[in-house]
Amino acid sequence: MVPRWTALPALAAVALLATACVNPGTGGTTTAAPSTGSGGAKRIGFFGFAKANSFAAATFAGVEEYAKANNATAEFLDPNFDAQAQVQQLQDAVTAKRFDVFVVQANDGAAVVPAIRSAVQAGISVVVHFTPVGTRYDTADPQVDGTITLVDVPTLNGEGLGKLAVQACESKKLNPCQVGYLEGLKALPLDNARTQAAVGVLKSAPGVELKAQLEGGYTQESGRKAMQDVLQKDPGIDVVIGASQAILGAEAVAKDKDILYVANGASRQTVEAVRAGRWYAAYYLPVKTLGAKAAELGLSKALGKQVPATNIMTDVDPGKSMGTKDALAQVTGEYDE
Repeated sequence: MVPRWTALPALAAVALLATACVNPGTGGTTTAAPSTGSGGAKRIGFFGFAKANSFAAATFAGVEEYAKANNATAEFLDPNFDAQAQVQQLQDAVTAKRFDVFVVQANDGAAVVPAIRSAVQAGISVVVHFTPVGTRYDTADPQVDGTITLVDVPTLNGEGLGKLAVQACESKKLNPCQVGYLEGLKALPLDNARTQAAVGVLKSAPGVELKAQLEGGYTQESGRKAMQDVLQKDPGIDVVIGASQAILGAEAVAKDKDILYVANGASRQTVEAVRAGRWYAAYYLPVKTLGAKAAELGLSKALGKQVPATNIMTDVDPGKSMGTKDALAQVTGEYDE
């Protein structure tokens, strides 16, 4: 049995993104190359959540594509959602001097801090990708000196979900408009920060009533169960927010209900549901493109170029994160659930 202190960070990765098959080879763009330096090909170590994770696989596809186009190599080091294993992989890679660049999707943002600090001290360019490294979830700024961030700030993500739900309520022209929030996992600090931000937006919006707030998880089954509980207590719910996987389950339970859904996800299936009008909106990120951007930042620094230390994912493809049908009109998504 995995001890609880390592199992919980593994849940954090699952909480962010569900495991599934992926076809990351389509979609996304490769950014223009930095000027190459002397000394041969640079080496990128991608410390992703897990190879079986669709989001991580699509991110690595972007990293690898950019590396190949820019005289570099890329390798996926797979901890399989195990935070302790990921820390060991980082430590071993620093000791062995295997890579010039680390791109890190931390399963436990606090646990990896010592290893990442050691990497910086060893002269490795470290890009913190998607989840913050450290204990704060309200900032994109590096929490380890010398690192580069390319993150989706959890509190900004929560605020975005709340704002989309308010827009959905406004479109229904109801007063009050009843909202159900299927939050992720209550045991996770990152999820709690996101939930608190979303709830703050909902509670401050005129005419919006937060009727249900319960754990929806990150699977269709957990979404079904949560939606059953919501409908039993509040059958007149108007808008439901949740992870894209949970929303798929919720939708299956409430087929005969006139509910607008707001999903936290960026898969092709999620984008299709929004563009088809089944769901009101989704918080969208171009996952493969962001992998290429991480590789660009890390390689540029390794080649001696000046790069910004703080980078926010929603700035890479502005105007798409608040993914209503209009905003996603030209978007297909860059990975599969």
